[in-house]
Amino acid sequence: MPITANDTKRKSWLEVPENSDFPIQNIPFGVFLTKENVVTVGTRIGDYAIDLGALQQLNYFAGIDLTDDMFMQDTLNDFISDGKKTWRLVRNRIADIFDATNPQLRDSTKDRDIVIFKIEDVEMQLPVLIGDYTDFYSSKEHATNVGKMFRDPEHALLPNWLHIPVGYHGRSSTIVPSGIPVHRPMGQTLPAGEKYPVFGPSRLVDFELETAFITTDVNIMGENIPTYEAEDYIFGMVLLNDWSARDIQKWEYVPLGPFLAKNFATSISPWIVTMDALEPFRTKGPKQDPSPLPYLQTKGKKAFDIHLEVSIKPENAEETIVSKSNFKYLYWSMSQQLAHHTSNGCRINSGDMMGSGTISGPTPDSFGSMLELTWGGQNPLKLKDGSERKFIEDNDTVIIRGFCEGNEVRIGFGEVCSQLLPPFIRP
Repeated sequence: MPITANDTKRKSWLEVPENSDFPIQNIPFGVFLTKENVVTVGTRIGDYAIDLGALQQLNYFAGIDLTDDMFMQDTLNDFISDGKKTWRLVRNRIADIFDATNPQLRDSTKDRDIVIFKIEDVEMQLPVLIGDYTDFYSSKEHATNVGKMFRDPEHALLPNWLHIPVGYHGRSSTIVPSGIPVHRPMGQTLPAGEKYPVFGPSRLVDFELETAFITTDVNIMGENIPTYEAEDYIFGMVLLNDWSARDIQKWEYVPLGPFLAKNFATSISPWIVTMDALEPFRTKGPKQDPSPLPYLQTKGKKAFDIHLEVSIKPENAEETIVSKSNFKYLYWSMSQQLAHHTSNGCRINSGDMMGSGTISGPTPDSFGSMLELTWGGQNPLKLKDGSERKFIEDNDTVIIRGFCEGNEVRIGFGEVCSQLLPPFIRP
């Protein structure tokens, strides 16, 4: 089935600002709360949020086999469970409805008033009920940098890293959408030169520049999925900030890896950009040497050219861009991550989320965390207001943006924007 929504010549009758992340060729999916306190599944074109529940009730999806309440829910899980054919049919239909040449909704003031909202008049929600969250560790540059800092610089990568997409299972209960503030976590740390730990606020809170993909129902327990099928089960992608407490992490991670240093908060962008929308931006990933085992081998372009950047905004001050990276730097692709995840028969469900791991590039200005950008705090970053940062301070806001550009169109993710608040203290 062709992806007609990607036609670069297509224009919308809705006004779309120049360089918008959300032209009619994007059509992401999300969930929002209206001023009337109605929660609905929606999409976005330009600076307008579109109520897909209302569109369905008004029969604009006639001919597409959907359950009656498909878009009148507070998550996208059921829609995602319907699979790739339904996703494409719906996205193509939305593109047709809002095409500049289609008068059906454009010329119906009554219907438009029910369906279309200004983006500032809605409140974005978590788009899916995330049952399980896995975070990978798939940037060779990031893994090498961390290895140099914490282990032998000559053997920065552990022996398994070049053979498997390393990952761990995170905590889905603390995944929040953009705009929800995060509290500095409390935890155990081991002060320098001391033998015994102390309990208190983390002093080394960090961001991690990541993306994540959202799956549909992939397999039954015991079944594995080959790399060449894996993308069929990926609905789309979001931006992700995997907040990290480096001092807590350093003390607790041996021998079982990340725990409380990671699970206090993970922030994501609210609009899921579909794999169909990203299709024109495929590119080759890094050369893999040694060649992966047969079950992880892939052919063709499995990476995507997604520009990524991170800014830090102190309270009441201008933001400063501190990192510019790209998704295409990831050593292990999403296909390999999902194939490896299911290689032992692990079941993957609709709405599960897989984080990429920190995405660092080859140059210091493309590193994806403060740990790397300041090299463990040794080289503080200077911000536009004159202040310096070794790690994230209370009331700082971290903003991650991402977009693809080319082929006469820009497809973006918007942003994930989160403020770090002081520790939560019980009254």
